[in-house]
Amino acid sequence: MGNTVVLPIRNMTCGGCAARVSRAIEGISGVQGVSVNLADETAQFSASDEETVLDALSALNAAGYPAEVQEIRLMVDGMSCASCVGRLQNALGAVTGVVDAQVNLADDSATVRFVPTLITARELADVSAAAGYPATPAKDGVEDRSARKDAEADHQRRMTWIAVALSVPVFVLEMGGHLFPALHHLIGRSIGFENSWMIQFVLTTAVLFGPGRQFFTNGLPALWRLAPNMNSLVALGAGAAWVFSTVALFAPAVLPQGTRAVYFEAAAVIVTLILLGRWFEARAKGRTGAAIQNLIGLQPRSARVARGTEWIEVPVADLSVGDRFLLKPGERVPTDAVVIDGTGAIDESMLTGEPMQVAKSSGDALTGGTVNGNGSLTCEVTHVGHDTTLAQIIRMVQQAQGARLPIQALVDRVTLWFVPAVMGIALLTVGVWLVFGPDPALSYALVAGVSVLIIACPCAMGLATPTSIMVGSGRAAGLGVLFRQGDALQSLADVKLVAFDKTGTLTEGKPMLTEFVSSDSGREDEMLAWVAAVETHSEHPLAQAILQAANDRGLTFPEVSEVEVTSGQGISGSIEGQRITVGNSRMMKEIGASTDKLDARASELKAQGHTVFFAAIDGAISALIAVSDPVRSTSKAAIAALKKRGVQVAMISGDGAGTAQAVAQNLGIETVVADVLPEGKIDALKSLRATYGKTAFVGDGINDAPVLADADVGIAIGTGTDVAIETADVVLMSGDVQGVVHAIDLSRKTLRNIKQNLLWAFGYNAALIPVAAGVFYPAFGVLLSPGLAAGAMAFSSIFVLGNALRLRRVGIST
Repeated sequence: MGNTVVLPIRNMTCGGCAARVSRAIEGISGVQGVSVNLADETAQFSASDEETVLDALSALNAAGYPAEVQEIRLMVDGMSCASCVGRLQNALGAVTGVVDAQVNLADDSATVRFVPTLITARELADVSAAAGYPATPAKDGVEDRSARKDAEADHQRRMTWIAVALSVPVFVLEMGGHLFPALHHLIGRSIGFENSWMIQFVLTTAVLFGPGRQFFTNGLPALWRLAPNMNSLVALGAGAAWVFSTVALFAPAVLPQGTRAVYFEAAAVIVTLILLGRWFEARAKGRTGAAIQNLIGLQPRSARVARGTEWIEVPVADLSVGDRFLLKPGERVPTDAVVIDGTGAIDESMLTGEPMQVAKSSGDALTGGTVNGNGSLTCEVTHVGHDTTLAQIIRMVQQAQGARLPIQALVDRVTLWFVPAVMGIALLTVGVWLVFGPDPALSYALVAGVSVLIIACPCAMGLATPTSIMVGSGRAAGLGVLFRQGDALQSLADVKLVAFDKTGTLTEGKPMLTEFVSSDSGREDEMLAWVAAVETHSEHPLAQAILQAANDRGLTFPEVSEVEVTSGQGISGSIEGQRITVGNSRMMKEIGASTDKLDARASELKAQGHTVFFAAIDGAISALIAVSDPVRSTSKAAIAALKKRGVQVAMISGDGAGTAQAVAQNLGIETVVADVLPEGKIDALKSLRATYGKTAFVGDGINDAPVLADADVGIAIGTGTDVAIETADVVLMSGDVQGVVHAIDLSRKTLRNIKQNLLWAFGYNAALIPVAAGVFYPAFGVLLSPGLAAGAMAFSSIFVLGNALRLRRVGIST
């Protein structure tokens, strides 16, 4: 009969939906007893095997009713190289109920999306442990890695210094005699060579089974599971040198004549140098996650909360929505809140990257982690815990940092088989030396085989992509650019055209009074006050612009009576016995007010995209009024910067052609699509994509959500609607379109950094594995020592990490 499966289903809203879900599952071979419950939004059925369950999940996705999935982030121990990443990813992905698994070597994590009714988070951790990599769920999806990484680096540091202290005497006793003949004779005359070898044996054994034990405890079990990793290579290489030397010391008769030699110094130096590399690697990996740690560090530990008539210090974790807290100058906002009393200036640079403080007063929203510059504020909590803006930003950055870019697919395929291939090359090397090498062939074969095992570096391959992603996306967050989807880091680099929405994106998104010309310049403020007084009775957006301008000047409005609204034309009212009319030119004509003297200026303003109307007193023109949605101060510079980078720019707007063209001309945009309804924006974008290639769209409103989703890369203005932000791949937290330039720059530099890392990682192995195998020996008599091989391997990973960390210094360019 099979196993009974219960799936939580999304998007079911009616009986028709339930029927379609039922048909989708019933169409899968091996499914029986399908039952769909609309009330609790679940589907239950019996499946013959795991493959049938996967087919059912795919069918539900295709039908538009996907199974509800959860996401968990596991912190993983024991990963040492790219092979570990591939094997753990395969192990997690093979489990029924897992929709997607992404493993990140750079921050030792695995992000898994799964169907909760088919598998639990605890079971996923058990699957990871069974694959050889113990794992624990990250707390609330957000974890401060700094203490963990510091502890790891500190442990590797101690192990390295212990290994150095034990290895130096071994190196001096063995290699010192080769470098300085006098020392060789001194050892022979004093302690003797047999005793020298015995000392080397004791010290090397202490190195291998003390500081170097981690390579054997992690590497050998992986070898038994037929899943060898970097630790396996080190264990085999150092272990082979130690075993051969131990046999040569205690049972020389076992070895062929003339092959007796010891390589204790090679085993000790291999372990010591690789420990040194692991120490530096742990330190560097800690710095790659600095952006997350800095964000987590923005969360204050306590807040001063009202309890009755007193203010009491309580942990931030104990805050609840509705709590009131006191915020003094210089303090960080403990959580998302709204100001209920007081005024202050808030430093929001952690969100936007902008250094200017923002004035806050009663009714204004505050974001947890921002800093109160001056003034005491009484605030009320609106969001706590993982619902806060800061927690959401941290999750977005973590998701981007854990992303698997398309470029990683090739790396994954190669590295999964890399370690077995290296072991095969090492065996082949030993065989060739034994057959064709000079005497003592066994010694040469051992040195070459061990060097091949040690010099190969899957660590560099595994770190090449994730470290660059982590540092690049972290730097982007510092500049107010959040990559919600990690693969946008790669996609954005190839964008040929950026299409902008106009209102609220290139412009401020709210009308402002841009010109007020009174027929009597001495009465301009009085006239504006009268016009504003009449407009208080209008709900038109243009009226709000006039009211705002009058309020900004501190004007007092007179009483208005006999208000009359003329739809599509304007409004009129009586003030102090005089009739004030505010409206367009058609309304002026109807009341007999001539606009001839102002028509020339009105035409100029209209050509620039302004909305123009007039005011009249008792039928005589008294003022020209111009209102427009002003262009953002940074829009023109951003457009110029994009063009400088070879990116085409277009504007898609629902406004009329005249207004859209005026704004576009001011900004230097040649391609304009105007008079577009929300549903027509997708067609406009598709047309642009067909002409120019890969296209990004930048927008802010609810009506932009569909086109943001349809674009190759959707970029949302962070000051826009939640719907737009949730749909986008990239979010500009500052609301500044200059962020588009920063995003493209970071995307290109991150992708270039990844390619540099991969070129190094693959080139290093392609060049040095043959050298380690002895390819130059026939011509030059050069054979790489295992110690040098270990040093080269350690340097390879450090090079990749160091190159990725350069992205932390990417500046703001125009």
